[in-house]
Amino acid sequence: MATVREGNRSALLVVDVQVGVVQECHQSAAVVERVARVAERAREAGVPVIWVQHANNELVGGSPEWQWVPQLVPAPGETLIHKHHNSAFEGTSLDTELERIGATHVVLAGAASNWCIRATAYGALERGYDLTLVEDAHTTHTMDLGNGVSIEAAQVIQELNIAMTWLSYPGRSNTACKADAVEFRNS
Repeated sequence: MATVREGNRSALLVVDVQVGVVQECHQSAAVVERVARVAERAREAGVPVIWVQHANNELVGGSPEWQWVPQLVPAPGETLIHKHHNSAFEGTSLDTELERIGATHVVLAGAASNWCIRATAYGALERGYDLTLVEDAHTTHTMDLGNGVSIEAAQVIQELNIAMTWLSYPGRSNTACKADAVEFRNS
């Protein structure tokens, strides 16, 4: 069982809101706007904002597609984590950074819902963090399964929101809520 984190301090994780990731995602413009609003609210509340940026063979580091969307720019001094796996925790310094700032509660937004957001959400819970998924500030694209079968992006997003509301981990709390309803903890 994971060590449950003691305390009551939030950190906002903004995951993979990069040009090549969100360009074809469901309602990406509205989602990016909500991510920006949540980031601004976190800053106003004195809550650290941590930016997670993905790179792989298809999303090459330094390429135009790898860059943050123009509407989102990390503020000076905000932490940047580079990753190569779906979970922002795997092979990165994210857990160390969260421990350094005393975070016990992860607020999660970004892309893609079915891959990096899901993996990071489970990674946070498995490492003993409380979790709030910002239900209207994560997105993905429709998944083509072949043979004329697909899973619509809106369904993927809805399913993850439901999962994060109903999962149960001992000693941890998890939920999903809209961007304007996120309650940051800073004590």
